[in-house]
Amino acid sequence: MDMEKIVQTIYDIVWSPALIVLLVSAGLYFTIRTRCVQVRRLPEMARLLFGNLSSRKGSSGITSFEAFCISLSGRVGTGNVVGVATAIALGGPGSVFWMWMIAFIGASTAFVEATLAQKYKSLHDGQYRGGPFSYIEHSLHQKWLAVVFSLFCIIGYGALLAAVQSNSVASAFDNAFHIDPVVTAAVVVVLLALVVIGGVKRIAKFASVVTPFMALGYIGISLVIVAMNWRVVPDVLALIFKSAFGFGPAFGGMLGSAISMGVKRGLFSNEAGQGGGAIVAASADTEHPAQQGLAQAFSVYIDTLLVCTATALMILCSGNYNVFDKAGNAIVMNAPELGANYVAFTQASIDSVLHGVGGPFVSIALAFFVFTTLVAYYLYAESSIFYLFKKNRSSKFKKVVIWVYRLVFFAMIILGSGLTADYVWTLGDIGVGLTTLVNIIALLIICPEAIKCLKDYEAVLKTD
Repeated sequence: MDMEKIVQTIYDIVWSPALIVLLVSAGLYFTIRTRCVQVRRLPEMARLLFGNLSSRKGSSGITSFEAFCISLSGRVGTGNVVGVATAIALGGPGSVFWMWMIAFIGASTAFVEATLAQKYKSLHDGQYRGGPFSYIEHSLHQKWLAVVFSLFCIIGYGALLAAVQSNSVASAFDNAFHIDPVVTAAVVVVLLALVVIGGVKRIAKFASVVTPFMALGYIGISLVIVAMNWRVVPDVLALIFKSAFGFGPAFGGMLGSAISMGVKRGLFSNEAGQGGGAIVAASADTEHPAQQGLAQAFSVYIDTLLVCTATALMILCSGNYNVFDKAGNAIVMNAPELGANYVAFTQASIDSVLHGVGGPFVSIALAFFVFTTLVAYYLYAESSIFYLFKKNRSSKFKKVVIWVYRLVFFAMIILGSGLTADYVWTLGDIGVGLTTLVNIIALLIICPEAIKCLKDYEAVLKTD
């Protein structure tokens, strides 16, 4: 059995229909238990991000706004540009609807995991650290499962998902500027090293400046593209809703693919339930655990309902996309010249209105998205390493382990740039699935603690 078959077999096991049902069911359960906190507390989410918590300095943690920006940088990445294109290509336009659904219920999942991460955070070398491994150990009292999650996190974020991000930006630069993918990846590695070696506070400062700028710029361009195609917007929205439920001749047999791709790509993009956002949430210095839970829930909305939707509408309104069935046969070929070059869907969509701009703009935007996402991925895996070796008193040994990990992380970025898109996305989905499976099961058991924190916080708000 060759490597591709082995990878596909692992993928089929991890992403069985049971995991998709588990994710959706868990999100609905959390939504009900929190009494739809992701809607009820929207004003409070904004207040926490941009109010007095954003100015707390000199503590052992980062600010709530910085934690929000790091988690948003981990969420806003290649999944928002290339991931949306792959969802449309392999699940049809209806997959966009299911991405919206997983974002809505996923916001409640993000609240639960971030709140628990805050509750069980601890000081490590003068900085707050924590995440799923902390609440699995201290609430579930299952140290072995916490170790398993940490290992999955290192493998998933530090290797497999890093390769996906690298592949996307390398492909984009190859399309636009004909730059060798390995050269692009090497430049990313050099710049990345300058940021991540500075530690979590340098990462926080970098993310708090770059992330809002890049997201707003990308959404701005998308609004221009959609505005230039405003006449077809009602038809596109109708197409999304119809094909989401398998209606229509072209997408009648794609209901399963639409749901599956929408859930997978939505989860890949917004990270709700994966555990990465919880790791960042634990690094924040907040007055109450529920505060960071609300902030993290809000980042899911920005990622999927704004940035992912911007990409989807650009592609669908311009008509620059193709759709394939599970066997790889073409169902819709609106842009045969693009084939299965997913990142080119977005580039061609911008070019259709702003001629000659699409390739360079998407490449540069994707470079920002990917770079900040890789910074966040690095933090996730590094925090997992700190957890695994927290009882080792030798700081020298820890530094050696961290440097070994950094070299592996950088190597996977280089390696990922040369893999095929379908193969690397399969690897990425495995990485997402592994951490999510462990984390979601833990959250379902520990959820009452997060609900208790929410009720306590809401009682405080009533007295203010």
